[in-house]
Amino acid sequence: MLETLRIAINNIILMYSFLCIIYIFMSWFPNARESGFGQFVAKLVEPYLAPFRQIIPPLGMIDISPIVAILVLRFSTNGVNFLFSLIQ
Repeated sequence: MLETLRIAINNIILMYSFLCIIYIFMSWFPNARESGFGQFVAKLVEPYLAPFRQIIPPLGMIDISPIVAILVLRFSTNGVNFLFSLIQ
């Protein structure tokens, strides 16, 4: 039961990470973020990225805050695995 929950949480975090990466790649294509799919992804990803953008200023034209946000998601996967290892 707990193992299934751990796997489900890890998969949700992984899918959200992929969604963030898709959103980042959409910035490379003109008008991709203005499409219906782009707006849907933005509604899911922007609330998570906003705090990182407030803390980490852009370096010229490059915004590294999404990279940090994805790393935090990766570390959260490690944290979830550690917490579930304590329970078992």
